[in-house]
Amino acid sequence: MKNITTIRDILNQQELHSGSQEPDTLMTRKETVEYLKIDSSTLWSWTKKGKIKCYGIGNRRYYKRSDIDKALIILKQ
Repeated sequence: MKNITTIRDILNQQELHSGSQEPDTLMTRKETVEYLKIDSSTLWSWTKKGKIKCYGIGNRRYYKRSDIDKALIILKQ
């Protein structure tokens, strides 16, 4: 029984650290920049050009992970 509890704890920790998020999770600008590994000025440019949708509450901006994943395209197959 102790082994099952230990395994469950290990799996829960892996899930927390794996970065797996639901597709409609809202991400801050900083999280989005880190996720895409780009500069914040690039994110601003892509948002201004309409490549990535931006959502706002007050003066804060958020990005949906599903929108970011949809914006990614395959360059070569």
